[in-house]
Amino acid sequence: MAGRTAQNLPLDRILPGNCLDVLDELPPASIDLIFADPPYNLQLQQELWRPNLTRVEAVTDAWDQFAGFEEYDRFTRAWLTSCRRLLKEDGTLWVIGSYHNIFRVGAALQDLGFWILNDVVWVKTNPMPNFRGVRFTNAHETLIWASKSKKSRYTFNYQAMKALNDDLQMRSDWLLPICNGAERIKIDGKKAHSTQKPEALLYRVILAASQPGDVVLDPFFGSGTTGAVAKKLHRRWIGIENQPDYIEIAQARLDQIVPEPYDPAVFDLKPARRARSPVRFAALLEHGLLRPGQPLYFRGNRTQAARIRADGRLLLPDFTGSIHQSGRHLAHGSPCNGWEHWHFEDEAGELRPIDVLRQRWLAQGRHSPAQPGLPGLDQPEAEGEREPAGP
Repeated sequence: MAGRTAQNLPLDRILPGNCLDVLDELPPASIDLIFADPPYNLQLQQELWRPNLTRVEAVTDAWDQFAGFEEYDRFTRAWLTSCRRLLKEDGTLWVIGSYHNIFRVGAALQDLGFWILNDVVWVKTNPMPNFRGVRFTNAHETLIWASKSKKSRYTFNYQAMKALNDDLQMRSDWLLPICNGAERIKIDGKKAHSTQKPEALLYRVILAASQPGDVVLDPFFGSGTTGAVAKKLHRRWIGIENQPDYIEIAQARLDQIVPEPYDPAVFDLKPARRARSPVRFAALLEHGLLRPGQPLYFRGNRTQAARIRADGRLLLPDFTGSIHQSGRHLAHGSPCNGWEHWHFEDEAGELRPIDVLRQRWLAQGRHSPAQPGLPGLDQPEAEGEREPAGP
């Protein structure tokens, strides 16, 4: 974990002051991940009251007040420009907002050269109702995930996100409750911060887009949720906050957190690179386990058949390639491990993955080392921790 952090950074500290001033004091290309929860510019016109005539504690803080869209846009472009300067080339930024501001933020991101990777919808399982009954209940907020540029090889812990989602691909709609109960920090029975985010939300963001030892920056630190989750996951963190009362609240919160000792087996979730197969597909032909002209069936579907060429490539009506290339072709570009996806018909007429033949070969103590340049040798790429940029 050591060695990933930049030198001369005020790590694991809350830096007091206006974020525009403090951001300029940090060294360029020094931050791996930024999570920003900026003012939403909610433009509230009047007080909100429940049907029982109790007043709703809405966001009426001075830090959320702007004279108009022009002033808000200048502020947004200023802090985003500073954040882009601070991000490493492969770093990413997450910013959260509502319909009041997120579209303006998104346009600014693109204008400044960021490359949008996803927008994630945080669907609140327990949103505050629309008490006046004049609009739909605002039951979600939007997060934009963007890399520094289109060419960034950003961190995305795909397998970790999949594991969090019962081994299914994590979708871009996240059903999570708002911050309440024991997690909500209160002083004298009132919310200490009007827009405290739940730790579950930051857990996904930080786990998805960073590695242990990475530096996570939050320019609108508030009650310190970003720092709290980063500390628990053994990331380094920097918070910027302009309100002294929030700094006090966040520092007290962080001082109480004692993370479990760092163990790479627990916290380092980079997938291990798969070893290249010691068996060439063509070797199964050479030694009679398969034969030229024999049909193979994609994902066990007899309507999607390919014939084995004498050189170990698969012949489709409109494509010829290795077991992996042919599988990707039929899967419309999705990753494909040909050993698992192509099936042969055994003596009993049942379809079985060709990996059965590879395992049989290995069990007999034979091997056929992969040799560059021979057909049928390309293996599916290992899922590394860095992903190329994409649309």
